[in-house]
Amino acid sequence: QVQLVESGGGTVQAGGSLRLSCAASGRTFSSYAMGWFRQAPGKEREFVAAMIWSGGSTYYADSVEGRFTISRDNAKDTVHLQMNSLKPEDTAVYYCAALKTPLRILVRTVQYDYWGQGTQVTVSS
Repeated sequence: QVQLVESGGGTVQAGGSLRLSCAASGRTFSSYAMGWFRQAPGKEREFVAAMIWSGGSTYYADSVEGRFTISRDNAKDTVHLQMNSLKPEDTAVYYCAALKTPLRILVRTVQYDYWGQGTQVTVSS
């Protein structure tokens, strides 16, 4: 079992940046691949970014490729999502998720084992 708590959300103008963090507690954090997802009002939760346990392999949704960067610090049991050049369409609740298979990068919500409570990101135009 692992518990995930996101932070760092807020309101920013278009073109701005935010850095989300997800703190993990419970079982060994480095045993999990990690992902970020988001859900806008009236829409399904969608994949944003993911990385394997070591951080050596990452994958991004086309909509955020080149603007967002996922990273992790296994010594601090934390995963981050650096978001640059934000657009109004990035407005959503952002969730981090953990996958018990450390070497897999998966993009479907049903494939992840643990979820945080989410943090709101609002990008104004």
